[in-house]
Amino acid sequence: MIDRRRPGPSRPPVRLRPAPAFDPPCVDEGDGAWPRPSDDQLTLDFFGAQQRPARREPDRASAPRGASRPAPARPRPSRQLPPGALATATPVATQVAHRFVANCLEVFNGFRAPVQLRHQLDPARAALLLPELARATARGGAARATARGTAARAAARGGSRHRSAHPTLRLRRLRVCELHSTAIEAAAVLTGAAGTSWAMAVRLDHRRGSWLCTDLRVL
Repeated sequence: MIDRRRPGPSRPPVRLRPAPAFDPPCVDEGDGAWPRPSDDQLTLDFFGAQQRPARREPDRASAPRGASRPAPARPRPSRQLPPGALATATPVATQVAHRFVANCLEVFNGFRAPVQLRHQLDPARAALLLPELARATARGGAARATARGTAARAAARGGSRHRSAHPTLRLRRLRVCELHSTAIEAAAVLTGAAGTSWAMAVRLDHRRGSWLCTDLRVL
């Protein structure tokens, strides 16, 4: 039996508190009921998302699957050959260019002086072309000195004093383009000692009954 005279254990009173608001306020409500963003809280724009237009995805079904985007066109060089230019020059033009390059090789290798090519240069351009030949000849002399030093050290080790007279520079490749019947342009690749490479560009024009060099670049 339960003794009604003794009071039961005391229990804490149950208190009901209002739950915090988790929904955004309505338009007609004030801003005080919704907490403002602090430094640790990101600003959420609940109403701006409804006002922005929906982003439209590109229509991928219309384009074929195998099609790819066209690659951007690269700029082409503005210089173009004349309509009558011959990419592969005639045998006569190739022989003329080869003869002049061979004469230049004799100068670069020290077998001839640069002045001996004056009659093959355009008189109006000789003052500019002779220094270019002299500069290339000096460069070839430095290469020859290096080659002679290497040969001397090899001869000292082997006990031979034979001096080689082979040219230091040799023609490796020659490309000739005949612009027209009185103009030739040629590009040559020269190989030197220790695997070094030279580049040479020549312009020859037919004037006064003979082929004359009007431009020369050696790199």
